[in-house]
Amino acid sequence: MEYISLGRRKESVARLRMYEGNGKINVNGKDFVNYFSRKDLKKRALSPFKLCEQEGRFNVKINVDGGGVTGQAEAIQLAVARALEKYDSSLRGKLKTAGYLTRDSRVKERKKYGKAGARRGYQFSKR
Repeated sequence: MEYISLGRRKESVARLRMYEGNGKINVNGKDFVNYFSRKDLKKRALSPFKLCEQEGRFNVKINVDGGGVTGQAEAIQLAVARALEKYDSSLRGKLKTAGYLTRDSRVKERKKYGKAGARRGYQFSKR
């Protein structure tokens, strides 16, 4: 049985295919361990597996696109949580209370005209 899910965060989109196996995780054709260089990102991306005690039970293929490494890790986290929910609906309560099923909708605010950034104005000089 294959479980397909999607996760988003900032500009990142993670498409995930999960099926029962020996715990091999593949991200964009690379091994998961080699794709993320920071330990905290590896831990964050796979935290739903740890919470539900499902580590090493599934082979996962992930295609992640856009954004930076943190956004990609968090998009993967949401995709994993959604796939686990499809696998076993009784895990929903655990995942929901941990906040893994909520899409973090915060994105960068757009720049406005007459401003240096989204809110910052240009430096004012009296003389």
